[in-house]
Amino acid sequence: MKDDRSRSGDRLTPVSGRGRVAIDRFQFRKNVRPRIGIPLMQHSDSLAQAIVEEVRISAHDSRWATQFVAERDRLLGILPGRFAAIEHIGSTAVPRLSAKPIIDIIAGVSALCDADALMEPLCMHGYETSLEFNATLPDRRWLMRHALGRRTHHLHLVVFGGEQWTRHLRFRDVLRADSSLVARYAHLKQELAEQHRCDREAYTFAKTAFIDQVLKSAEGATGGASAGSMCSVAGSGERLT
Repeated sequence: MKDDRSRSGDRLTPVSGRGRVAIDRFQFRKNVRPRIGIPLMQHSDSLAQAIVEEVRISAHDSRWATQFVAERDRLLGILPGRFAAIEHIGSTAVPRLSAKPIIDIIAGVSALCDADALMEPLCMHGYETSLEFNATLPDRRWLMRHALGRRTHHLHLVVFGGEQWTRHLRFRDVLRADSSLVARYAHLKQELAEQHRCDREAYTFAKTAFIDQVLKSAEGATGGASAGSMCSVAGSGERLT
């Protein structure tokens, strides 16, 4: 079985009580003034809490699709021409599927060097990232947004049409097309969330066998068609919603 624990950035989450150590790994936003009346310390407190946030599964919320569109449009506005496409992935992208209430976004770029060049601009526009963690990733870059101590967005920068792009979109699209699979996955995630409430890494890793089996079955059924070839350029992200 392929070790997939780093796929969503959850391996960044330390065990309970280590938030203050882990926070040093993150690259803070630069040159951003706090809102009037809000202490600067509140931001670091929110980040520390977000890093150690427990795994919690929420019923599907139709607002997740709208929240993705808003963030996609914001990214395209602040960094025009820098993305080949931006798509909504993960469980929040699948209608009727319960999920951790974090909007997962995948943004396609031409090469990883382009992703590296985007890290600082993204950190100046609301994202946080771990330089240490990203140094371990050979095929993507990871960032997150948070508010009030909870993660709100995970952003994955990958090569457009590459393995990571294809894998994420194929899994999303298979789930969108199969309500019985959605039900099975929802049940599994609820069980795993209860087992690994305080260990996001273990929760993510425990889903790997299910995800791999779904993708293997989908590849056999489609003859290995590339999900990247089916996605709209310029980041509509809602092609199958």
